[in-house]
Amino acid sequence: MHIRDETDPQHPAPLDWTAIRERLEGERGAGYWRSLEQLADEPAFAAFVEAEFPSIAPQMDRRRFLQVMGASMAMAGLAGCSEPEKGVPYVLQPEKIIPGEAQWYATTVTFAGYAQPVLGRTHVGRPTKLEGNPDHPVSRGASTATIQAAILQLYDPDRSQAPRFKGVPATWDSFQLEASRLAERLDGKAGRGLHVLIGATSSPTLQRQFSEMLQRWPEARLYRHEPFEGDHYRTAERTFGRALETHYRFDAAEWVLSFEHDWLGLGPRELPHAVRWGERKRLAAKGEGEARLLVVESVPTLTGAKASERKRIEPETLQAYVQALSAALGEGDGPAQPLPVERQRWIEAVANELKARAGRCLITAGERAPVAVQAAVHRLNQRLGNVGKTLTYSEPVVWLEAGNQRLGDLPGLVEAIRGDQVEALLMLECNPVDTAPADLELEKLLDEVPLRIHAGLYYDETAAYCHWHLPLTHDLDGWQDARAADGSVCLGQPLVRTFYSSRTLSEVLALMQGDLNPDGRAELRKTWQSLDESAWRQALERGFIENTALPPLAIEAAPATWDAEPASDEGLTLRFLPDPSVWDGRLANLGWLQELPKPITKLTWDNVIGVAPKLAEEHGLSNGDLVRVTLGRHVVIGPAWIMPGHAERTLSLYAGYGRTRAGRVADRLGYDIAPLRTAGDPWLRRGASLEKTGEFLPLATTQSHHIPHGKEAIKSEPRDEAYRKVPTEPLYLFEQAKTLYPPTPPSEPVWGMTIDLDQCIGCNACIVACQAENNIPVVGKEQVAMGRNMHWLRVDHYYKGDPAEPESSAFQPVPCMHCEQAPCEVGCPVNATVHGPDGLNEQIYNRCIGTRTCASYCPYKVRRFNWFDWTGDDEPSIQHQRNPNVTVRSRGVMEKCTYCVQRISEARIAARIEDRPVADGEVQTACQQSCPTQAIVFGDLSDPGARVREGRDTKRHYGLLEELGTRPKTTYLGVVELPKIVEGEP
Repeated sequence: MHIRDETDPQHPAPLDWTAIRERLEGERGAGYWRSLEQLADEPAFAAFVEAEFPSIAPQMDRRRFLQVMGASMAMAGLAGCSEPEKGVPYVLQPEKIIPGEAQWYATTVTFAGYAQPVLGRTHVGRPTKLEGNPDHPVSRGASTATIQAAILQLYDPDRSQAPRFKGVPATWDSFQLEASRLAERLDGKAGRGLHVLIGATSSPTLQRQFSEMLQRWPEARLYRHEPFEGDHYRTAERTFGRALETHYRFDAAEWVLSFEHDWLGLGPRELPHAVRWGERKRLAAKGEGEARLLVVESVPTLTGAKASERKRIEPETLQAYVQALSAALGEGDGPAQPLPVERQRWIEAVANELKARAGRCLITAGERAPVAVQAAVHRLNQRLGNVGKTLTYSEPVVWLEAGNQRLGDLPGLVEAIRGDQVEALLMLECNPVDTAPADLELEKLLDEVPLRIHAGLYYDETAAYCHWHLPLTHDLDGWQDARAADGSVCLGQPLVRTFYSSRTLSEVLALMQGDLNPDGRAELRKTWQSLDESAWRQALERGFIENTALPPLAIEAAPATWDAEPASDEGLTLRFLPDPSVWDGRLANLGWLQELPKPITKLTWDNVIGVAPKLAEEHGLSNGDLVRVTLGRHVVIGPAWIMPGHAERTLSLYAGYGRTRAGRVADRLGYDIAPLRTAGDPWLRRGASLEKTGEFLPLATTQSHHIPHGKEAIKSEPRDEAYRKVPTEPLYLFEQAKTLYPPTPPSEPVWGMTIDLDQCIGCNACIVACQAENNIPVVGKEQVAMGRNMHWLRVDHYYKGDPAEPESSAFQPVPCMHCEQAPCEVGCPVNATVHGPDGLNEQIYNRCIGTRTCASYCPYKVRRFNWFDWTGDDEPSIQHQRNPNVTVRSRGVMEKCTYCVQRISEARIAARIEDRPVADGEVQTACQQSCPTQAIVFGDLSDPGARVREGRDTKRHYGLLEELGTRPKTTYLGVVELPKIVEGEP
């Protein structure tokens, strides 16, 4: 970390909170705002905006213009001298492989044990892109940011490439000898002394193999470790007497009330949740019921950001809110300490609305909420008749048992090590040295284990503590099976032969059992030998086995029992959360995710300590100030970040950083939260103190980047008005402004895009999908801080109301508008930006000389300039991921969103061959295809029946900066405002 003293000129001045309050009270500002600096109207903020896109026209005379042109021409000549890339053809052309035509294969990637069904695109044998599997009910063709980034992890040059013994490269044959000697010792004592720790998995093949292992070595012990899984299985055991999986049907729930549950945020089940909620919103737009989301939470989340009403609370009051709701619904008494009057009135009003929608509503609690709270929510859903309608229960997706043995947890393994019971320890697909709470002191205890074996994708912190490290294949270059969120079995087949001397985990287990030539495909086939060859091939082609989803169970919830209310504490409360981009650190070495602006804060390349505006004002904090968080004898130092809507006496700390063996991208980024976590309280601790250190860390955030000048970017309409039809010209919102330039000749098709802001959840899947599709480079923290990030698409986050507790917020994806009257086309001196025959605003790279005039002329700030040759130093493995249908841009060239013109061309060629027009929906842009809520629609605006035209005749349709007369073909459907449950409530 590049820490600086707060006297440094770059240190931001403390925010003027008085000015912020006066501006809000005087209603002098815009209804929606993006950053506190913008709201305060700070001079430093204005200077940054001006420097980001200076108004060069009035300041540049003819002499200076010719000087710039001359220098740019020289740069263009140098750009033409770059070394050409070589392509090597096949010696013998494989059957069914057509050069330039992509091949698609159904496969699976996993996240925290859950399968994510995908289709993998390959070009001449090289995997280049992942999309959601449209045939699977979990994904329905959509994806997430982590799914999109999985293709980059496949090519990560920091992946482990060969076995290691005590840190020195070794061979699989040498490990085979070690495994044989270990097996002989274990056979003599029924496996006593063998302990296995594994990350969460739902693989039926691995479960079968472990069951067979326990038959041979019944005294062996199994444990599981998933750092942020939560307590939902333990809650189910308390509530139902057995561990169960909860399946939410958000598409059937007209009202959803969530307590500390970020079910739209990053996680193993975010995709089906978002897909179903998007469907619910579309049904509500058609008048089929409602789609109202209410959230009670302490730390701002994606789910809270999309709530029609969000109530900020302190974490220790969560149980009181659920108790009050239970009492209002006729389940027990209220809390010992009554809620504030206005909050009690709100809870009672919500309870009445839920009772009126019994069977059509849903209450959820986060997996890391207190067990008593989760148990009470189960009981309330049962009382409201929601079970079987808006939620169901099944056996756990992630397996918790193998053979007759229940898997233990990490504290249980630590206890066994302390008791000298562990002679050989296998740690498989997990990194406990990095993710374990510090009070377990796992690093010290590992030295007491005679034989330590680690198997994983990277030579990470845990591998460094082991005698043996075994490299595992990636999900995309090995055979596997796993269950998706609905319990259906998904099959993973390799898209490419493994690059390194690595093996699948099933092959490692077979090798441990004495198989000298383990075969991952054979192990998979052995598990599913009940399928005949035809059914097996069909399952591989589709990517999953039909009729394997876990059936719903009929269960009865026990009466709720409450925990004792926590004693009052003078200190601050700590919330420990997974990072919204890299989770617990397993994704930390992926540059796409490090540079992906986090959904709420828009931070990149760092984790922070979230603080409330009031707490920041009390301590005189600015964004980036280093603070010391102390709890007992444990201390963590990290940068503060002021988060609107954050609980006032709570600090939020995010995992996934402070790593030492993550890889060259992520090593030593951020701070480590482990010293403050304990095994007994992994999610929340009380009694902490906060102290400003006097130093600060420059942070790279995009929240203040590319703010357009003009009218409000976010528009909203009351529900009763939002869908009212308004007379409008079919393609555009407004009359064309007067101009000296000739009108654009009409053409067919006219490609355009509609983005529904009410549907957009800000998940960022579109950004990473665009990056993977269009060969967009990673530029690093310093360049992002200067406003030079290269993403063609950005997702702006806006707030409305008081920063302490904003009344609402909204997300706005902003690609190129592809204007009919585009200022950038007028400004380019060499005609590198032109209007294409089908209405696209096209960029011709080999004409561009880098004057950046087009960027200064663009009011939407969507153009990106290559300040350096970002791709020249890429590892060869990373180069294999590039899409061959998209030009890799060089230094000195401007680039932007192209509406995925390569996909348009592909569809146009196919239609021409078949002598037909391009069908509606045949062309999907990368951002559209990945969007789980279908917020983005692309199509031909000249087709009256096209989906892209839907909603353009309603009152909530508008164009960004439409008053400028640019006639953008990317337009928006505004946010739908729902009436407050209690009138007059903030």
